Amino acid sequence: MAVSASKEITYVWEGTDKKGKRIKGEMKASGDAFVKATLRRQGINVIKVSKQSGFKSGGKVTDKDVTLFTRQLATMMKSGVPLLQAFDIVGKGHSNPAVAKLLGDIKADVETGSSLSQAFRKYPLYFDALYCNLVGAGEQAGILDSLLDRLASYKEKILAIKGKIKSALMYPVSIIIVAFVITAVIMIFVVPAFKELFSSFGADLPTPTLVVMAISDYFVSYWWAIFGSLGFAGWFFFYTWKRSEKMQSTMDRLLLKVPVFGNLIRIATIARFARTLSTMFAAGVPLVEALDSVAGASGNRVYYDASKKIQSEISTGTSLTVAMQNAEVFPNMVLQMTAIGEESGALDSMLSKVADFYEAEVDDAVEGLSSLMEPIIMVILGVLIGGLVVAMYLPIFKLGEVVG
Repeated sequence: MAVSASKEITYVWEGTDKKGKRIKGEMKASGDAFVKATLRRQGINVIKVSKQSGFKSGGKVTDKDVTLFTRQLATMMKSGVPLLQAFDIVGKGHSNPAVAKLLGDIKADVETGSSLSQAFRKYPLYFDALYCNLVGAGEQAGILDSLLDRLASYKEKILAIKGKIKSALMYPVSIIIVAFVITAVIMIFVVPAFKELFSSFGADLPTPTLVVMAISDYFVSYWWAIFGSLGFAGWFFFYTWKRSEKMQSTMDRLLLKVPVFGNLIRIATIARFARTLSTMFAAGVPLVEALDSVAGASGNRVYYDASKKIQSEISTGTSLTVAMQNAEVFPNMVLQMTAIGEESGALDSMLSKVADFYEAEVDDAVEGLSSLMEPIIMVILGVLIGGLVVAMYLPIFKLGEVVG
């Protein structure tokens, strides 16, 4: 995969949200076009984008940083520490200067009269609609500490499930890349050395050897085209994936159909859907409004579209269970648990149980996948590398038989 060579620059932007309210923030990107595209996807009408003046040091703000900050803020507020003092403690104690600056900016907004949720909404790259809605609900109900605690637990669970999915996918991908590099090295440097040796034999070479030598000749002649094409294809794929909704939808549908991995992604997405909806509903956010955040947090275009369809049907009076059934992407167990939750008035509790169940399923699937992939990858590598070695040594074995 190609990595962009351009250095990321911090851009300062101004715009208006869906309600016409003026907001501003900053974002690290390789160009202002990327900043504008990212903000538009978040529903922000961009007014101005400019490079930040002066030199800024420090890393970027990650999901892990936001999750840790949320947990720290919740803990301190539950302990009776005032909000502004809590921001001071967390900001000054953070090792990442980018996080410290972000928290300082949010604290300054709160000090000038903004509510905490309004301050968070100015930084949509770090605090999504779900985060801001829950904080806003906590402020209105006077239970901000409890909502922050619930939000921290939610983000910790979502972060954990994302990490498990990445670890499950990273292992085979990294092995495939290493196998390709090793094969390329053998084809470009090792096989030509054997070819010179075999040219002095004056005998017919076995078919496997001839095939490997032909592939090696192609690698030696066109290595620049092979690596260049793969690099460009990787860059173009990820560039298009980030910017094209049609591409995202197509790839997400294909991912769900991939053997073994598709089922893992599906159950992880269902767990995220249930966990998000449970958290929002328990916080008192209306169901139709909550489904906006659920759609954005699903992480898969298929379930994003399904959430929007469910939201549309619920707004016309359809029950959640029937709307989910019509979406045709949820297992019977999820539908039955949702129906029980609606009938008993404990929808948030039932959805939380669904999330717990599927998160446990993800754990089991990742463990099973790890134990399954290891021998499969070893066999593939053995056949690939072993086949190349045998193909190169066949003429030597044949020569030994003739001499003997």
